[in-house]
Amino acid sequence: MSTVHIDRLLDTVVKQKASDLHLTVGLPPTLRIRGHLVPLKTKALKPDDTLALMKAIAPERSQTELQEEGGSDFGFAYGEEARFRVAIFKQKGNVALTLRQIPNDILSFNQLGLPKIVSELCRRPRGLFLVTGPTGSGKTTTLASMTNYINENFDRHIITIEDPIEYYHPHGKSIINQREVGVDVPSFSEALRRALRMDPDVMLVGELRDLETIEAAIRAAETGHLVFGTLHTTGASGTINRIVDAFPVNQQEQIRVQLSVGLLAVLSQTLMPRIDRKGMVPGYEFLVVTPAISNLIREAKTFRIDSAIQTGKKFGMQLLDTHLWELYEEGAISAEMMIDKARNPGPLVEKVHDTGRSIGRTELDTPEEKISDEAKKVPDPVSGTNKRAG
Repeated sequence: MSTVHIDRLLDTVVKQKASDLHLTVGLPPTLRIRGHLVPLKTKALKPDDTLALMKAIAPERSQTELQEEGGSDFGFAYGEEARFRVAIFKQKGNVALTLRQIPNDILSFNQLGLPKIVSELCRRPRGLFLVTGPTGSGKTTTLASMTNYINENFDRHIITIEDPIEYYHPHGKSIINQREVGVDVPSFSEALRRALRMDPDVMLVGELRDLETIEAAIRAAETGHLVFGTLHTTGASGTINRIVDAFPVNQQEQIRVQLSVGLLAVLSQTLMPRIDRKGMVPGYEFLVVTPAISNLIREAKTFRIDSAIQTGKKFGMQLLDTHLWELYEEGAISAEMMIDKARNPGPLVEKVHDTGRSIGRTELDTPEEKISDEAKKVPDPVSGTNKRAG
């Protein structure tokens, strides 16, 4: 009986430029390519297959955590080609895995299409810079690009706190220390508390996942550090509301005041397949905290932030829907994708119809286009060289 070999699967992920690999009992290995799930033309996985695949890549601590907690996260390098962030978990009593590919190349601001003011904000000595969006929207890639920009151009002490470490950064002009939650430090909040004693200039917090971590990040920004963090929120105003609402009611007024002073910017993003099938393209909403925005935050008038972003173009600000329309007009994304990702799709539908165009099914929806012929012909992955490290 053939056994599924992890290295053959990882080779396929890299060659097909897939963002993710899903391994679960009862289905063949499945790739995510340009947002679509694409099963490989191989045998369905059995419980022994997923267990063996997990044991081939998971460190001992993660295997123990899987047994005790029902799941674990870790990262590993696959030769020189890529790194992978892995979630292992139990489902119906069996082991399942999801592997996210982290490319080795860190993209520049230009390649990512980031607003020009981002490089200016990365020079700031203090403040909180939030990158937000749903899972798979490219937040990690954006943060890696910002960290790399600072590392290459300024002499700073950068501390990253990640779960797990995804992009590896060599020391450049800066000193960069990357701490992994569960390996180097027990929690995000503990890592932030300890980081303040390490003479940091810049701190990157992989996820502001609880009240204690959010509080620590705001405090670090207030005390003279540049802090980058992520949240799973959509839109700038929604992000501010989410932070304020995380606190007890009797603390919310104080947090608004702290945010009005400490918040630098909110970059909210989404990721979409290009209409020419040449990869993905990000869409951005960008808020820069000006004195006027600061007043809106302090006075709990976040409902007026969207209109302030519209009038703040000279500061580099833009609404997500404005950027989506620009990408659609350039021919980068389909009308359907623009409408799916829009915060307020109604006006965009009207604009499409006003230009005499229509919204309907596109070629991107057809399963035949989801994967190349090469991937369709992948045999049962039964052999391959071991390139894993770390």
